[in-house]
Amino acid sequence: MLKIGLTGGIGSGKSTVARVFEVLGVPVYYADDAAKRLMNEDQELKQQLTAAFGDETYMDGLLNRKHLAAIVFNNKEQLERLNNLVHPATITDAEKWFQSQHHTPYVIKEAALLFESGTAQGLDYIIGITAPETLRIKRVMDRDGITATEVKRRMNNQIEEQMKMRLCDFVISNNEQQLITPQIIALHEQLLQLSANKTK
Repeated sequence: MLKIGLTGGIGSGKSTVARVFEVLGVPVYYADDAAKRLMNEDQELKQQLTAAFGDETYMDGLLNRKHLAAIVFNNKEQLERLNNLVHPATITDAEKWFQSQHHTPYVIKEAALLFESGTAQGLDYIIGITAPETLRIKRVMDRDGITATEVKRRMNNQIEEQMKMRLCDFVISNNEQQLITPQIIALHEQLLQLSANKTK
């Protein structure tokens, strides 16, 4: 079974692409969703986060996202501190998930910070999703109801897009000019072939 990474900058459309792969029958692990779940369910991680960011990190046992966001969004050191706690827990959870997947040619791990978190090394191939910055900013503003300045601030916490795409094995363009589904289907066929060659 091949382990495929799926990544891209904020607003590139990773989740949209991942859902098309799911329609094609490919199991997808959503790292950001897993991180949110683990921050609420993993007792060891909860203790670490409380120790790092204070007792207000949890209210009635649930993550106080506003408190945490206020600390990390404008502070790279604090964001790094948060990621250094959450990433190992997510990596362990993803590995368990990989082991639970059987009888499938390949699986996908969708994550914004595949390279930044150091998880890219354990994967066979990486797909990058690219889109023009103006379009990415508009998408995130529409999705999250935030300003362009806030979107750019979040972008600054990720590897620059062109550099990220150069690190990927395959690139899908989600620029609203080229149809995205044919690109995904063509890549799906290619990955099925690569998986078949690996098992020979």
